Amino acid sequence: MEGRSGMSGGDGLGAEAGVELGERATLVQFSTAFCQPCRATRRTLAEVAGMVEGVGHVEIDAEERLDLVRKYDIVRTPTVLVLDGAGRVVVRASGQPRRADVIAALGRAV
Repeated sequence: MEGRSGMSGGDGLGAEAGVELGERATLVQFSTAFCQPCRATRRTLAEVAGMVEGVGHVEIDAEERLDLVRKYDIVRTPTVLVLDGAGRVVVRASGQPRRADVIAALGRAV
């Protein structure tokens, strides 16, 4: 997972998507219905979020939320955005992440 500066959602992504963000960090996954790697990514992110107190996991259907896809420059699924406690994007990655990479990315967010 790579760091990405300059993208800041503030509380925007949570409010725009109509979801509540985690207290310490949030793993936001953009998925599509027929994306096989999205299913595995969902399991990985849910597992990591369950291990770390104050971390939430949100999945957004990219086909239903084209406004967010455009705004956050989502070009493939799955794409994962790691938000800090203030809702700022601190890390983003495309493709199916490894559990260790997700844990490391969370370390940068909390």
